[in-house]
Parts: sequence; structure tokens; C-alpha cells
Amino acid sequence: MPVGKRIYLKREMPDPEIMNQFKSVPASNTADVMGRSCAMNPRIKLVSKPKAQMMVGPAYTVKCRAGDNLTLHAALNFCNEGDVLVVSNEEDSTRALMGEVMMAYLKETKKVAGIILDGPIRDIDEIGNWDFPVYCTGTTPGGPYKEGPGEINVPISCGEISVNPGDIILADPDGVIVIPRKDAAVVLKDAQKFQEADEKKLIAAKNGTANRAWVEKSLEEKGFDIIDEIYRP
Repeated sequence: MPVGKRIYLKREMPDPEIMNQFKSVPASNTADVMGRSCAMNPRIKLVSKPKAQMMVGPAYTVKCRAGDNLTLHAALNFCNEGDVLVVSNEEDSTRALMGEVMMAYLKETKKVAGIILDGPIRDIDEIGNWDFPVYCTGTTPGGPYKEGPGEINVPISCGEISVNPGDIILADPDGVIVIPRKDAAVVLKDAQKFQEADEKKLIAAKNGTANRAWVEKSLEEKGFDIIDEIYRP
């Protein structure tokens, strides 16, 4: 088996009932109950205009050589409806991995849930207006090579976050987080509780009943001085 040129057709998949419930929980709330260590680097951002705020789906991982999209083309042949393509690219930002033609095939023919690329795209004048979730690092007219190597459905790093095939990808206008498949049930329960508490905090923030006493307590515990004077150099 040639390491570096492997295409796995099967993945362990998340429970669809659990996965779909994440559509009602903001990515920020879910990230907070995961130790705030699951969000991709904000260089990967939403560049299109999907009508649905939340994108959720199982990770279909694609490991590309920097600036080369041969393996990504292979993924277009093998991915399934509802998948979220997650593409590593060695953090290269000099060559677009996709344009309108490839993206249209994913959207219209393969009907994937969306795509996340740790790299740029092109044809943003069209793709930027689509009702289809596209997350990437930016745009460039420069095109990719098609030589390989690369792999599909293996562990990758995207936006400095580890992604395994079949992990749950949750994305909204704030960005992208990764929920490990095996932890999804526990994370969902915690995130729903957190969201409920967060909504109560929002109401209090709006009506003037927010309790901010914890701030001064924390400052005192950490040794801050609050000085009722003007700073003079």
C-alpha cells in the first residue's frame, strides 16, 4: 500500500440523529464546552452566502500536497451526498485549489453539505454569491498543479486542528469547529445546556440584570490593582 497515495473509500460515520441536532447550537457554544480548543484558525472563513446559518456534516478528509489538487479531484469522484469535504493543503496560499467548475459539481451533482479548504479558491465573483457553504483562506487567480501525492479519508490537520474521517464538522458565520465522532453525544448534551444558560445571560445583558460581580472577584484573586487616580508617567 503506497503511503502518501492512499484513497480509503470507507469511514466510521457519526450517529446522524446526534449530528443533526448540532444544527440548532451555535459553533461558539459548542466550542466553549470543548475547552475552546476545537476551532480552526480564522484564516479559514466563510466566503459564500448560504441561506442556512449552520453547516453540519461528517468530515470527508482530503490531504493535498501544497498547491496541488489531484487528490481533491479524486475526492469529487468518491464523496457522498451530505459530506463536508475538509481539505488540508500544507497551509499553502499561493495557488487556488478550486474554482467554479469543480465547486458547481460538488454543489449540484454530488450535493455535499459544504467544503472547507485550508487554502484559496478562485472565481469568487460567482461562488461568493452561492447558497452553498464554502470556507477557505482567500482567493487567487493562480491555479493548482495536478501531480499528487495525496490521501483521502486519513487523519489530517486543517486550520491547525486535527480532523479524522467521520468527525462532525460544525460551521456557521463565526467559523469552523471539529467535534470528534466518539465524543459527539456528550458534547451535544453539554452544548445544549450551555446554550440555554447563554440565552439567559443575553436576556440579563439586555434588561440590566446582569451580575458582573465575578469580574472584580477574579481581578482581586489574580492580583490586579484598581487605582482611582490618573496615570502619570
